[in-house]
Amino acid sequence: MAYICLHCGKEVKGTEKLIRCPYCGYKVLAKKRSSLAKEVSTD
Repeated sequence: MAYICLHCGKEVKGTEKLIRCPYCGYKVLAKKRSSLAKEVSTD
């Protein structure tokens, strides 16, 4: 699973015990969203 560092914006490959960004050391990571757009009906 891929994560994105919220400080430097680089993509980090997920490991089981992911704590810090290996590039900048920031502790807050977010899951990478898929690029697919979802259709929602407006009825």
